[in-house]
Amino acid sequence: MEILRTEDLYKIYGKENNKVEALKKVNININRGEFIAIIGASGSGKSTLLHLLGGLDRPTKGKVFVDEEDIYKLNESNLSIFRRRKVGFIFQFFNLIPVLNVEENIELPVLLDNENIDKEYVDEIINLLGLKERRKHLPSELSGGQQQRVAIARALANKPVIILADEPTGNLDSKSSREVIELLKISSKKYNQTLIVITHDIRIAKQADRVITIEDGSIKDDKTLK
Repeated sequence: MEILRTEDLYKIYGKENNKVEALKKVNININRGEFIAIIGASGSGKSTLLHLLGGLDRPTKGKVFVDEEDIYKLNESNLSIFRRRKVGFIFQFFNLIPVLNVEENIELPVLLDNENIDKEYVDEIINLLGLKERRKHLPSELSGGQQQRVAIARALANKPVIILADEPTGNLDSKSSREVIELLKISSKKYNQTLIVITHDIRIAKQADRVITIEDGSIKDDKTLK
């Protein structure tokens, strides 16, 4: 079942001689539960695409549909609600709140949305990600791999339908990288979430269901692996 699609998506920065086409006529369809890896050289448009898929930036032209809703017809207030409730973001830099412990960092997006915390679900995430013994620790008391696990748990806290990860293992060693990707795969399958990961690591890309290659703002290849 389709969860996300784009129609003739463009993103253009600047004007006239300074114009840069970051994305050009991008058309993709992604199904619920798929693990998609997006690869390409630096400056190819990968992060721009991810930001447009998640409602973090508006396209110059084109449409993004999530659950058949054209998200860029939403006003800023409703687009913000969409981001909080439908999308979980994971970035290369963990962006944890240093004065909050693990559990408080994980629950923060739910509290910001003025929703009741599903303690059973949060406990399930914490256990799944191996953070049970660290739940009262501050970020400064955690390793890089553990901090990224907290960032993953925080992204899952609002039960999003889509997880968008921009180089989530970029600051981790190879062992932690493998663990983080494996945990993302497990959690996305367990909760039937669509996982879209930008990566430079071909070993990570090979674990995906599909690999989308972007070159100069356009889709160069879209290959199904599984």
